[in-house]
Amino acid sequence: MALEAGLRAALRTLAATPHLLVALDFDGTLAPIVERAEDARALPASAAAVRVLAGLPSTTTALISGRALDSLRAVADSPSDTMLIGSHGAETWTGPDGAPLALTPHQAEVLARAVAVVEHVVAGHPGTRIEFKPAGVVLHTRTAADAVADAAVAAARAGLAALDGLRITDGKRVLEISVVEADKGQGLALLRQVSAATAVFFAGDDVTDEHAQRTLGAGDVGVRIGPGETAASFSVATPEAFTEVLEELAALRAAGAPR
Repeated sequence: MALEAGLRAALRTLAATPHLLVALDFDGTLAPIVERAEDARALPASAAAVRVLAGLPSTTTALISGRALDSLRAVADSPSDTMLIGSHGAETWTGPDGAPLALTPHQAEVLARAVAVVEHVVAGHPGTRIEFKPAGVVLHTRTAADAVADAAVAAARAGLAALDGLRITDGKRVLEISVVEADKGQGLALLRQVSAATAVFFAGDDVTDEHAQRTLGAGDVGVRIGPGETAASFSVATPEAFTEVLEELAALRAAGAPR
């Protein structure tokens, strides 16, 4: 697939920036969506392009994911200096000196009650499952029938309504519940600050990635993978098509990165 002329031109301009931050979602962007989250792996060519970018001067790579950090590390196999944002911004790893996430006693109590609600929902809705995160809990409905999935989400929302201090977000066949007020836009802003980037490339496929897309400004480039309303300037159809975008950016940056 040939890249559209506008995207190619934007990548060429971006590649010449003094310090480039390449921040990427994982599931649905680097890796195709799969039924079992633990089976997800980045497409080999996309992973190779990220490694090239990570090895270039004045270039910082990062992953921004809804996954908990431990889960992201397990499936991503990213370069060791790639910064990580997990749990939609609630967890961050910007280097070995970073402080781990710590909940207040109130947050821990609310999280425990939210977990109990989701466990009860999963027990009564075949094909759904629960995922535990340091600052939240997730209801997964990808392997449930559509009617069961809808009923499970409705039941979870009803059970969680009485709890204060929750952030509840719909994603692709998931309901994300967190006791930390954070999103991928805040995560990307942190990465921009820590890396001292002069321009940012961001790509994602889900509604939760739009928080990050909306933070992009003049000189940045955003790409949406798959259909859906987006604030990104450009879209491609699939993770496989996005591989070509990453390879083009890596080639352009390698040819013209500041030394």
